[in-house]
Amino acid sequence: MSTEVYFATARARRWDYDASQVAGLERLIEKLEFGSHIAAGEYVAIKTHFGSQGAHRIVRPRFLRVLADAVKAVGGKPFVCDTVRLEGWDYLEVANQNGINPQSVGCPVILADGLFGCDSIEVQAGPVLGSVRVASAIHDAPAMILVSHCKGHIESGYAGAIKNLAMGGVAGRHRSGDWKQARGHLHAAGAESSVVRDAELCTMCLQCLHVCPTEAISEEDDGLVVDDKKCWRCGRCERVCPEGAIQLQKRGKDEFQMALAEGTQAVLSTFEPGKVLYVNFALEVQPECDCMPMADTPLVQDQGILAATDVVAIEQATLDMIDGAAPLPGSLAEDRGVQAGQRTLTEALGIDGQAHIDAAAQLGLGSQGHELIEV
Repeated sequence: MSTEVYFATARARRWDYDASQVAGLERLIEKLEFGSHIAAGEYVAIKTHFGSQGAHRIVRPRFLRVLADAVKAVGGKPFVCDTVRLEGWDYLEVANQNGINPQSVGCPVILADGLFGCDSIEVQAGPVLGSVRVASAIHDAPAMILVSHCKGHIESGYAGAIKNLAMGGVAGRHRSGDWKQARGHLHAAGAESSVVRDAELCTMCLQCLHVCPTEAISEEDDGLVVDDKKCWRCGRCERVCPEGAIQLQKRGKDEFQMALAEGTQAVLSTFEPGKVLYVNFALEVQPECDCMPMADTPLVQDQGILAATDVVAIEQATLDMIDGAAPLPGSLAEDRGVQAGQRTLTEALGIDGQAHIDAAAQLGLGSQGHELIEV
């Protein structure tokens, strides 16, 4: 079965508002027919990523405002949200620094799992995860627009709507402090993961300490110590270590890809059919997730915005588009020797994000067959 995926190109070939990316988003909204999915008076979560103190390549507030206004136009009550990554107060301040606030987006901006990241409801998942704790404001919202900045990721290779749902839709913390009952559960992908540091290779550059989102790494007695109870098993420390002195043991990459699909299924199970809409921004496609404390140059030229009612179809269309684009000079793709005609994102990161899209399709979350329709 072929699913319609609508596309607004990033190219602007006329000096006209109608040729702008903002106008393109407005046309995509018309195609999605918000009024058919959102009832008057319904709360509507506009789930996005707030970025970090050094990562600015997020979906711009201007686009979030267009979406919020469109929700209000059909009688819905929108709120823009993400889940706790840094400490809650700090993360809201990051959002504000990146321009996401009630004044800019025209609606409340909240943390869906509460200021302390502990507000969640346990939802059953698949055999890898068992269960996840879905952020309460997402769990309780009758409808949602999932707004994803599409880019690379240190574990999944590609991060779009599925990663946004599976990892961004669950709570960042648990009151017990147990990482297995929060987002770290997805990073570990069902395994008893642990961080192992080789002291002989370590040069004490402290990049791992500075990149850790939970402050699980500390410097003690001229060495580094990892607090296993604080650690989310996210792999950032392993990713940034220039000497290969840190490894996350017993992490199954195939299991992690499956965990993303299971997490997505769990989050979507809290909504009635047809109540979640997807908007993917294939703009500024950098190699790292927006939660990293920096933003590298894009791997490919801006492609545009995609929209659909099917999470698998939009993800397949987006990954195909990015992988099929020519690598940009001065990017990680050039550093890795990626040539035109190769799968740019996949070759640059060395991880195939197709795996979690395939897994989501196998779980029946949507159709990989799609028809791309430019608006």
